[in-house]
Amino acid sequence: MSTLGEMEAVPEADRAPGAPHPRETQRLFGQEIAETTILDAFNLGRMHHAWLLTGPKGVGKATLAWRIARFLLATPEDQADALFAAPKPDTLDIPANHPVAHHIHAMAEPRLFLLRRPWDVKTAKLKTVITVEEVRKLHPFFGMSAADGGRRVVIVDAADEMNPSAANALLKMLEEPPKGATLLLVSHQPSRLLPTIRSRCRTLPLATLGAEDMRAALGQAGIDAPENAGLAELAGGSVGEAVALIQQEGLTLYAEILNLAATLPRMDRGLAAKLSQSAGARGADDRFTLTLDLIDRFMARLARAGATGSPPPEILPDEAQLLTRLAPDMGAGRAWADLAADLTARARAGKAVNLDPAALILDMCLRIGSTAERLPL
Repeated sequence: MSTLGEMEAVPEADRAPGAPHPRETQRLFGQEIAETTILDAFNLGRMHHAWLLTGPKGVGKATLAWRIARFLLATPEDQADALFAAPKPDTLDIPANHPVAHHIHAMAEPRLFLLRRPWDVKTAKLKTVITVEEVRKLHPFFGMSAADGGRRVVIVDAADEMNPSAANALLKMLEEPPKGATLLLVSHQPSRLLPTIRSRCRTLPLATLGAEDMRAALGQAGIDAPENAGLAELAGGSVGEAVALIQQEGLTLYAEILNLAATLPRMDRGLAAKLSQSAGARGADDRFTLTLDLIDRFMARLARAGATGSPPPEILPDEAQLLTRLAPDMGAGRAWADLAADLTARARAGKAVNLDPAALILDMCLRIGSTAERLPL
């Protein structure tokens, strides 16, 4: 396990850019059901040896994993069922001045193991996968003697990033879990995991966050969130995604896309050229990627409005009226859905061959315009 000094010297694979590390986050917002599930299992003596924390990226899965780890390692092992023990805990909160909290924050808790993508000294980059060598380090970790009865916690973040050899090595430990061990697997895409890994874990799904919980979570992270409640909708209820959108002025860029769409069915080519040029500017790789992503989200919202007969919650004022006008019925919704699939494929192919970003965005805009002209709007 890395020391604090080592962590300060290299990037951390499980830390979102511009946000505190999950181990530094004391409160978790919007996940009361998940926390209650853990507490009930603990208090009833039914704590499973392996938990699969699932949900979209950035909703708090890693934060919950660290909260569970602090709780398990700071709470006496017999507290859940001893006859004369203290009252059963009703929260996962552990005071920040608790010795275990101090040790975990400094990455110096010997009973906790963090399994994540390692730093490659040779390439001076993070490895792209969790390797089998990292998983094998669990053998000596579980073999250490302890005066506390042997309770151990392992956080795997993210389990989706294990290569096949690593996944198979972890599977063996899940099949024969060491006594007193709890494994917490963070997974953004559980379908990518081996079915046998999923079957040996208790799945704990986490929900996306609403506007109030989103604002509170961002405030805790020291990030000024706009008052616009549409940020949570645009971010898909993900705090991590909201942080990225704030840093890249995503709401402003989405407003530009809506302004362009408002000129349909006769698209303003001047606005289309302006959007494409800003996305394709030299050194604007992040803006190019975000522009592709936000166009894709807008197209998905158009398709949804047409298919359901009602627009999704607004991200920006007057968006609902625009979506309703451009996707008035199921036929229009189907046309936008087909176009969205085509644009996604073209964007993927264009990036693969390093097509000029500005040309790619402009082509997408023109295809949106052509589709709108064919629809009875």
